[in-house]
Amino acid sequence: MSAAISEPEAEAAETSVAVKKPAGGGLGRYVLVRFLLIIPTIFILTTLVFFLMRITGDPITASMGGRLTEAQLAERIQAAGYDRPLLVQYFEYMGNLLKGDFGTAISDGQPVSSILLNYGAATVELVFYALIVALILGIPLGMLAAYHRDKAPDAALRILAILGYATPVFFAGMILKLIFGVFLPILPIAGRGTTQTEYIMSGVVSPTQIYLIDAIRIGNFEVLGDVLAHAVLPAVALGVLTAGVFLRLVRTNLIGTLGQQYIDSGRSRGISEYRLVTKHAYRPALIPIITVMGMQIALMLAGAVLTETTFGWQGLGFKLAEYLTARDFVAVQGIVVFLAVIVALTNFLVDVIAAFIDPRVRY
Repeated sequence: MSAAISEPEAEAAETSVAVKKPAGGGLGRYVLVRFLLIIPTIFILTTLVFFLMRITGDPITASMGGRLTEAQLAERIQAAGYDRPLLVQYFEYMGNLLKGDFGTAISDGQPVSSILLNYGAATVELVFYALIVALILGIPLGMLAAYHRDKAPDAALRILAILGYATPVFFAGMILKLIFGVFLPILPIAGRGTTQTEYIMSGVVSPTQIYLIDAIRIGNFEVLGDVLAHAVLPAVALGVLTAGVFLRLVRTNLIGTLGQQYIDSGRSRGISEYRLVTKHAYRPALIPIITVMGMQIALMLAGAVLTETTFGWQGLGFKLAEYLTARDFVAVQGIVVFLAVIVALTNFLVDVIAAFIDPRVRY
C-alpha cells in the first residue's frame, strides 16, 4: 500500500518541478530576447536618422551654405569627408558610434559627445521630475474616478484627463508662467537655478550635472530648495501630459478589477467600497502603467524639446532646438541617436520590471 501511495506522490513532485522550470526559463528567455532586440532596434533607428539627415545634402552645405564661398564650402566638405560615397560615410559613422564618437558640431565646433554629457543630465532630471508629477496626479485621480464611476466626479476627471494629454506642452507652459510668474509671482519661470545657484554648481567637484544630486552632495539646502523651485513649473507642464494617460489607465483597469470575483466576495463580507478600491483592487490596476511607462518616457523626451525651450531649461531639448535653427545636422543627428538609445534601454528595463511583476507579460 505504501508503495502505491509513494509512486503518485513522486509523479506529482516531478510534475511540480516540471511546471516550475519553464516559468523560470520563460523569464530568462524573455529577458534575453528583449535585450537582444535592443541591438536591431538601435541599428534601425540610427540608420534611419543618418539617411534622413542627408536628404537635403551634406551637413556642411546645410549649415554653412550662403555664408561661405563655393571654394570654401568645397574645401570644408572635402576636409570633413562628405564628398565620399554616402555608404562609405555611413559605415564610417557607425564605426565611430561604436567607439562613442558622435562627431563634431559644425556650428560651434564642440564634440557632440561632450554636448551629450553636459546637457543630457538636465533632460534626464526634468523627465524624472515630470514622471513623479504624472504618478502623483494620475494614480490617485484615476482611483478617485473609478470610485465615483459614472458620476459627476468621474466625468469631470475624464474631461480633465483629455485636456491634460491634448494640451500642447508649450501652451501649458505659457499658461503656467502667466499664472505663477505674473499673476501670482511665487515660482521662478526660467532656468534651472538662480545665478548664484549656477555659480555654486559650476564649482562642484566631479559634478553629475543633475542639480538635485549635486545639491544634496554638497549639503547646501538653500541651493536644493532653489533647484526644486525652478523645477516645479517645467515638471508640471511636461508631467500633466502623461498624468492624463495614467488617469485613464488606472480608472479603466480599476473598474475591471472591481468586477472580479474576489472583490465581490469582499463586498459580501461587508468590506466598504473605499477599502476595496484603496487596499485590494488598485495594485493589479497599476500593472498596465508599468507596461506603458517606457512609451510615456519616450513621449516625455520628445516633449522635453518644447518644455526646455519654453522654460529656458538648459538640456538636450534646448540644445536640439538651437542646432535645428542653425541647421547643424551633425549635432542634431547625434542628439537624436542618443535619445533613441535611451528610449530603447528604458523600454527594455520597463519590460523586465513588468515581467517580474506580472508573469503573463512573458508569454
